[in-house]
Amino acid sequence: MIGRLRGIVAEIGEEEALIDVGGVGYVVRCGSRTLGRLPAVGDETVVHVEHQWSEAQGPRLYGFSTREERSVFVLLQAIQGVGPKAAMAVLDVLPPADLAGAVQRGDQALVARANGVGPKLAQRIVLELKGKPLGDGLISGGTGPGGIETPKVHKVSASGEAVAALMGLGIAEPVGRRAVEHAVGQLGDEADVGALVKAALKEIGR
Repeated sequence: MIGRLRGIVAEIGEEEALIDVGGVGYVVRCGSRTLGRLPAVGDETVVHVEHQWSEAQGPRLYGFSTREERSVFVLLQAIQGVGPKAAMAVLDVLPPADLAGAVQRGDQALVARANGVGPKLAQRIVLELKGKPLGDGLISGGTGPGGIETPKVHKVSASGEAVAALMGLGIAEPVGRRAVEHAVGQLGDEADVGALVKAALKEIGR
């Protein structure tokens, strides 16, 4: 079973990324939030992977920025009616800490914002996640018991954060990424997120 990939970002699509690990390309299905946080093509990244297999589709890899997101992805699929697509959609609109807050408040409407998740399924998700370890209750990296260092997530680049911000404004990931790459070319690698977003929006508006 594959649990994590460290390699070079070879391609980024609308729903998946190709990660080159030692010359082998792994196709990893990711949500828009994860895709937006990946570094530029050609840069190294670490993707936490949930490896699943079905008779209809065969093996599939689902990728996440953190182990915490991967754990919640698995937890969501234990709920009746929640498959990989719905679980990914929930994490796209609610990262683990936000999902934990929604569950604690019983905010079904917030969960129902996820694409393909209706009110009844959102209610079931909130009810069944009550008392489950979400948000800070899951390990997300740092120093474990006995001072043992646990794996950390790669640092999100300014360009990745800028792409994620544009996606939050409703801009498609490929469009946002091209605009941010153009902005980086204009402003340089040291430009901050705010400057990149501003320049990218100007480019998109042309």
